Amino acid sequence: MHAGALRCRICPKIAESVVIILLVKISLILGHPALNSLNRAIAETSRAVLQAQGHEITFHDLYQEGFDPVLPAGEENLPEDELPEEIKVHLRCFKAAEGVIFVHPNWWGGPPAILRGWVDRVLRQNSCYNFTKDGVVSHVGGKVVQIFSTSNTPRNVEIEVYGDPIENFWKTVVFGLLGTHSFERRNFESVVLSTPEERQGWLEEVETILKRRFPVTAEVQGASSGS
Repeated sequence: MHAGALRCRICPKIAESVVIILLVKISLILGHPALNSLNRAIAETSRAVLQAQGHEITFHDLYQEGFDPVLPAGEENLPEDELPEEIKVHLRCFKAAEGVIFVHPNWWGGPPAILRGWVDRVLRQNSCYNFTKDGVVSHVGGKVVQIFSTSNTPRNVEIEVYGDPIENFWKTVVFGLLGTHSFERRNFESVVLSTPEERQGWLEEVETILKRRFPVTAEVQGASSGS
């Protein structure tokens, strides 16, 4: 189902109003190598929930796609039409998305290198933002951003000892600069000590969060009667 405004087809002679179903284009990005990981289960749950609601999803599994996270010298200055096709695809998906979801583990206080490299290559200057004498100007602001991260470190240690570096990276460094309509992150821990019942509960929480963050809403607008 195509995202955006989908109008009910009502005969114009009798219609007094039109119901517009408001759906969303969402880019879902997974950064975890294991096929049986909790991260993959979160990503698959996210895709299924949002597709069931009718949202338009683009799903990128960076490891399975073999995404190259290394930024080659000079690529940062290339015009968009001269970028490698892989980067063009990711950039188009990100720019077109109204909602963005990242799923990844906490590795050494940050996302895996493959996802950090995705940020380097895709969220590029001149395409997503520019520096001006008046400050940074974002060309991709207004997105709804949801982060699902996992870790083994207890939450209080992550905050009190390390200062929650993943939250700072995504919320302040990346999307603070780009400007977001709404940012939220849910970290699930401790994965290594979790039970199957706990992990199932986390997946159910993912569904609840996504239905709240990306609801299917309807508006009724007046329509002319036609002839």
